[in-house]
Amino acid sequence: MSSPEISGILENSKELDRLRKEQEEVLVEINKMHKKLQGTPEMVEKPGDNSLSRLKSLYTHAKELSETEVSISTILLNQLDALLPSGPPGQPRRRIEGNDQKRKRMKNDSDISRISTSMRSQLEACSNLKGEQVAARVRLDEADKDEWFVVKVLHFDKETREFEVLDEEPGDDDEGGGQRKYKLPMSRIIPFPKKNDLSNVQDFPTGSQVLAVYPGTTALYKATVVNGHRKRKTDEYLLEFDDDEENGALPQRTVPFQKVVALPEEPRQ
Repeated sequence: MSSPEISGILENSKELDRLRKEQEEVLVEINKMHKKLQGTPEMVEKPGDNSLSRLKSLYTHAKELSETEVSISTILLNQLDALLPSGPPGQPRRRIEGNDQKRKRMKNDSDISRISTSMRSQLEACSNLKGEQVAARVRLDEADKDEWFVVKVLHFDKETREFEVLDEEPGDDDEGGGQRKYKLPMSRIIPFPKKNDLSNVQDFPTGSQVLAVYPGTTALYKATVVNGHRKRKTDEYLLEFDDDEENGALPQRTVPFQKVVALPEEPRQ
């Protein structure tokens, strides 16, 4: 066991500690913003207010920190595995397999313990989406771009961080016409607001660009909020969908609040 190897492990451990401290600081700021928005939700409609932009920036930072933590944790596990002595020759095969399984369980436990508080909460929230309808970004066969449509969550794998979803109403263009299943990463799923839980329902002011389910379909398209001054959170939005021109003008369409979500950033090419 050489000094450089030990030094590398210690340096990565220090970096892991630094990341965890920074994650806790970001989480505190996120919780402050949540309390602020819950207490005075109307503040986001005031001109010049940047609360939602600030919250988005904090979540983006938290996501980057979590991904970095996972990366460094993986490196540390590989470094430790490389230093662990292998079993002595001549051991019974059954004993080796048993030890391998035990080491695998210990490794999985270590992986879980290294996940940040914010990431654990996010993974738990994803698991709770089973049976729910969500918005999913999918690239269909031979399509040149992604499409958003409504799917049902069948399962979420915490280890691979992938959703298994079901497209219950595939479009007319789909060959076969039957229901289709997809496996998608977390970044391609957006949960819808819940009718019975209005505490986390986001209000979109007039002029906001959103992603919404087009009336009479299960497809989501980019739209602009025409009237965001709703008296109640349960009211419908009045939207103008992009490329929905009729007779030279964009018709205004009503969409239930639970079928409207924030417009995601375009994926990096």
